[in-house]
Amino acid sequence: MPINLDPLIAAHLSDTFPSCTVCVSHHGDVIYEGAWGSIDPDARTIPVTTGTLFDLASVTKLFTTTAFLSLVSAGRVALDDPLVSVVPEFGSVAPRPIEGGQDPHTRQRQPTPPDQAGKAVDPASITFRHLLTHTSGLAPWRDVYSAAGEAPPPPDQPMTPEVRRRRWHRALAALTTYPFVAPPDGVVRYSDIGLMLLGEAVTRLDGSGDLERAIQRRVVQPLGVDADGAILFNPVRDHGRAQAGIAPTEDDPTWRQRRVWGEVHDENCCGLGGVTGHAGLFGTARAVAALGQRWLHDVGAFGITSDIAQQATMLQIDSAGTRRGLGFALKAASDAMAGDRMSQRAYGHSGFTGTTLWIDPEAEVVVALLTNSVYYGRHSQGYANTHGFRRAVHDAVMEQI
Repeated sequence: MPINLDPLIAAHLSDTFPSCTVCVSHHGDVIYEGAWGSIDPDARTIPVTTGTLFDLASVTKLFTTTAFLSLVSAGRVALDDPLVSVVPEFGSVAPRPIEGGQDPHTRQRQPTPPDQAGKAVDPASITFRHLLTHTSGLAPWRDVYSAAGEAPPPPDQPMTPEVRRRRWHRALAALTTYPFVAPPDGVVRYSDIGLMLLGEAVTRLDGSGDLERAIQRRVVQPLGVDADGAILFNPVRDHGRAQAGIAPTEDDPTWRQRRVWGEVHDENCCGLGGVTGHAGLFGTARAVAALGQRWLHDVGAFGITSDIAQQATMLQIDSAGTRRGLGFALKAASDAMAGDRMSQRAYGHSGFTGTTLWIDPEAEVVVALLTNSVYYGRHSQGYANTHGFRRAVHDAVMEQI
């Protein structure tokens, strides 16, 4: 029975998102690929195609995780090594106090929890396993882009390597001194900060001196499917891609003062030069599905051992129903992004812009779903609908398969 997602996507097109692509593989073969909507939803002169690039947002974390686990498999680092063994600056201020952190949506500083008042954390106690399971106690979010400098120029204007280095140097100085929001107590507190630091560790361990090169060599090139041009950071500025082939995201009237189009939506990644461990990659649905397919059937292509791969995709921590592997989210309760019909062994990740990659090893199904649902604003009703939409797509695919 062929898959048909047209009615479901038509019900959300123009309200939840203006652009959408999907790629589904089953038993190792792509069985469905589709594209809907317009790059320019007002004029509707540029149709979305299966080659349209989408801002992957936090799905980027899976590429960073894959690169890091290839380094673990190569013996360059161990999961339980402390972060300071690779990024010694992280221990420059020790111990560090516990504070309330910063709300990622309102940007407001939060009060210190009463039970944590006066307590501190030794940064040398934070391991890479803590980062991968989001149990480090690091803040979920901080306005790192404010430490990096003023808003960067539009993506069609250059940014010199020296400017990028200065931005990252200032950002790293902030990242390695922020207070914690909790001790590493086994509670999942999803943290962009942790994955930004993991990206820096990948850069140093790989030896290339550049996170993009490390991810390209260790993750993108083994994907095949012409992924070299279908998974990339800074598609306009660094790779000369036309904006017409890239789905735009949110209007930013305050910081960048422009519609975000051809540059990463995430402010921290944008402010740091567009290449970070937690966000920044753009890609096609087919290329993202290829990542899932490699994890399902050929993780050795990344140089990752079967033992490390098993640990990454099996339960490492269950924190009040939030289940994590190493870098991967695992299917949890019925409200999980994976939907209701994938097996309990399913694993994947979602991105704030409206993207997901989910893998079900029991059914041998991979679903890459890319939208730009943040286009209408992160506080819009349309964006609020995207969680249920992604669940519905995964359920529809599994039902029809």
